[in-house]
Amino acid sequence: MSPVLVLVAHGSRDPRFGATARRVRDAVAVRLPGVEVVLSYLDLDEPLVGEVLATGSETGDDPVVVPLLLSAGYHHKIDLPAIIAEHRPFAQQTDVIGTRSFTAALADRLLEAGLHERDGVILSAVGSSDESADRHVRRRAIELSTSLHRPVEVVFATKLGSGNRAVATAVRRLRAVGAERIALSPYFLSAGLLIERVESALDALADETLVAGPLGAHPDVVEGICGLYRTAAQRRTVIAGR
Repeated sequence: MSPVLVLVAHGSRDPRFGATARRVRDAVAVRLPGVEVVLSYLDLDEPLVGEVLATGSETGDDPVVVPLLLSAGYHHKIDLPAIIAEHRPFAQQTDVIGTRSFTAALADRLLEAGLHERDGVILSAVGSSDESADRHVRRRAIELSTSLHRPVEVVFATKLGSGNRAVATAVRRLRAVGAERIALSPYFLSAGLLIERVESALDALADETLVAGPLGAHPDVVEGICGLYRTAAQRRTVIAGR
């Protein structure tokens, strides 16, 4: 019997986040027939991951836990492992989904929104106190720039600075290399207030802008989740067979 897949999203007070997370769960379930796929949250939404893990411990084998996070910061390294250790110590936590490159997905969202040849791009992400997580985002920006053959600047939504200085700097740099319009590429799973914060700052600084959709249930996201699950489940089978 295949282990249960527990998806762990961050959680948000914005109902759009929960709706997107549920669409991702449903798409993963379609790609993994015969696997029970359960959605849980670290905070702000229900059910919380600790509750899911505690309940499941009474009914079945230990699950595979896949964090729906785009960079490996505090939640991945400290918060979630502590919850697993308390409620289901033998559950297997995978890497965050952001270890898979979603460059093609980001490009698709920009093209869907109407990206033009002379557009410069701002890649917007949450921002973390963990510098390695922020470096991860900057690597994604380099990949996106290479893929699209155009400049890409990074802006962290939680680090805009006084007067939205980070957005102003990004716009100025893109203009300096010839960008005629500024496109916003959200490195987020779902629409929400953080994306809108950056969008509002951009609208105040540039006359013409383009805003792409978040990653959502893009096929690359879904396949990235499935790949992490399959690898973890296969590893468990190999270990059990020894």
